[in-house]
Amino acid sequence: MAEFRLPTNSRVKQGKTHKAPGDASRVRRFVVYRYDPDSGDNPCTDTYEVDLDQCGPMVLDGLIKIKNEIDPTLTFRRSCREGICGSCAMNVDGVNTLACTQAIDDIEGDVRIYPLPHMPVVKDLVPDLTNFYAQYASIKPWLQTRTPAPPDSERLQTKEEQERINSPSACILCACCSTSCPSYWWNSDRYLGPAALLAAYRWLVDTRDEATGERLDHLEDPFRLYRCHTIMNCTNACPKDLNPARAIGEIKQMLAVRRL
Repeated sequence: MAEFRLPTNSRVKQGKTHKAPGDASRVRRFVVYRYDPDSGDNPCTDTYEVDLDQCGPMVLDGLIKIKNEIDPTLTFRRSCREGICGSCAMNVDGVNTLACTQAIDDIEGDVRIYPLPHMPVVKDLVPDLTNFYAQYASIKPWLQTRTPAPPDSERLQTKEEQERINSPSACILCACCSTSCPSYWWNSDRYLGPAALLAAYRWLVDTRDEATGERLDHLEDPFRLYRCHTIMNCTNACPKDLNPARAIGEIKQMLAVRRL
């Protein structure tokens, strides 16, 4: 399957160009989306020339260098720098990814950086994830039980039962998958999207959870679940190599079996 990639020849107007020092020997151009709603100006792209001999190997290293040494007004999210927190998710060279795990040398030509697509932009590379997190909360991502816990032990699982939740539990809520999905672009007010549905699947297959019926009732909706058309962009975009499309397919199967 071909890798999902947004066009990088954006029509956003060009802004400022920040030249590298004259003695820089290994220069790469970072073309970065800029937007400050408080300024009243339209979005643009600023160009920064970065000396890679004085910079770490990852795209996030380049952004940090730009902010620290060239333009302190540049705004982006970042935290762990280890591909764990999901904070630095953005669109790099047309691909939704984590800036901290994307090597600069793996990109040909200019390093073009935009915020995650089809999301409201708070500023520069920071998308507004309010709706995304509300959708995640709507699937009630916690253990729901009715029977009391065993008095002298935890709620136990077999090794095989635990392995079923290993993969979906590894989701870091970076939103790379949902923002690569055309169905989510056009229906994000009603379609839950790959990330929330992967989280829902994680609790549906957890043998300790006792709210399976209620969880399926919540998902059985023409938009919440069935706007997924198995385009597979979500699986291609996931930086943790998870498979939201398969999880969504299995939820559909659960609902189909329940109707029999």
